[in-house]
Amino acid sequence: MRIKTVLATMALALGAAGWAQAQTASAAKDYPNRPITLVVPAGAGGGTDVVARVLADQLGKRLGQAVVVDNKTGASGMLGTQAVARAAPDGYTLLVAYSTPVFYAHHIFAKVPYDIRKDFEFITQLASTSLVMMVNANVPVKNMKEFMAWAQANKGKVNYGSYGQGSAGHLMSAYLSDTRKLDMTHVAYKSESPHIQDLAGGVVSWGLGTIAAAQGVLKDNRVRPIAIYGPKRLAELPDVPTMAEQGFADPEFNTVAWFTLLAPKGTPKPILQRLEKESVEIIHSTAMKARFQVFGLESVPGGAAQFHKDFDAVDPVIQKLVKISGVKAE
Repeated sequence: MRIKTVLATMALALGAAGWAQAQTASAAKDYPNRPITLVVPAGAGGGTDVVARVLADQLGKRLGQAVVVDNKTGASGMLGTQAVARAAPDGYTLLVAYSTPVFYAHHIFAKVPYDIRKDFEFITQLASTSLVMMVNANVPVKNMKEFMAWAQANKGKVNYGSYGQGSAGHLMSAYLSDTRKLDMTHVAYKSESPHIQDLAGGVVSWGLGTIAAAQGVLKDNRVRPIAIYGPKRLAELPDVPTMAEQGFADPEFNTVAWFTLLAPKGTPKPILQRLEKESVEIIHSTAMKARFQVFGLESVPGGAAQFHKDFDAVDPVIQKLVKISGVKAE
């Protein structure tokens, strides 16, 4: 009798598992049949928002459904990222994130409300960008040699902004200040747009940012670009040399920022594969590469496998950068 009960229980369990698999397969086959939300853990107008909206437009056309962008700012991008980690794993809530909540947070913050490896499915990287070092137009410097002389002469008086505590912009700015003993004060903003506006207004003297967010203030000369934090010059700023070209050979100054697409853990594999395929084709299209270039963005190989490979490769580099710069946050 006991054996019969066990067999019956096993049969029910197998039947339930089979039913669940059938439901998942059916849902994946019909995907998408309603609008998709791209959660951006940053404010409107910044680099991540630009990437998300360009992707949403093209992805919507390919999938035959509306793809909307939902900006959820706060906690250096961790608030919006956490929201996606807790969302239903059905392919209708996705994350378009910049480097901070994906690559940096677990090295910097004592408490991160998600585990980027355990709570997410990596779909693809979308683009990369080198950050631009900019000064307010009233700061009397045009290159790094002049900047260092000015910073030394004003030691203890200079402040710099970033688009969030623990962001790539914060980390690399702090690295410059700490390793060159410049004694500068950091001012953190919730996202890139208000940081750039305060830089243009003179509230902070300098900072790192993307061309996507700074286009307007660069064009009207309210800020002045003096260096590229990356391996090469940017097509949109061909006359602005890299840090290495100006004598700053530290490999930390070559760190690029990534924009990425992720889904909640447990999202059906067929849905992930569809999203990966469509997204990679979008970012490799001639039209998309041209649009990215306007915003100072670089195309990337794309795909989940490459995303995992790059994550594993850069993780120890970021850990070292955090240690050297001394940036830690609660």
